[in-house]
Amino acid sequence: MPKLDRLARSVPDARAIADELVARGVKLALGASVYDPADPMGKIFFNILATFAEFEADLIRMRTREGMAVARAKGKLRGKKPKLSDKQQNELRRRYDTGDYSIRDLAAIFSVSRPTVYRTLGRAK
Repeated sequence: MPKLDRLARSVPDARAIADELVARGVKLALGASVYDPADPMGKIFFNILATFAEFEADLIRMRTREGMAVARAKGKLRGKKPKLSDKQQNELRRRYDTGDYSIRDLAAIFSVSRPTVYRTLGRAK
């Protein structure tokens, strides 16, 4: 059985799903119980479900931020390394500034994609 907290990630999201179910005349069956989002019991079910789902998502975000802060403090969180060394980036910028090379030419010369050339030029400004 799939987890019920996957139905919605926030209370507004659950309300939107419940409103759509009501508009379609759909009821939710879980085991022997049938929940109608139009009646009070169905509404409270959706709201409780959404509250717990939102709480769980907030806890995951909080733990992720804490873990990243610990890794950053230990110097282990650096991000992806640039594809080109500092020397290559300077050479790419120099060649671009001459006006003799297009972005496509530079990408071919340095064996990188065009977006990498654009990012490199953007960082060098």
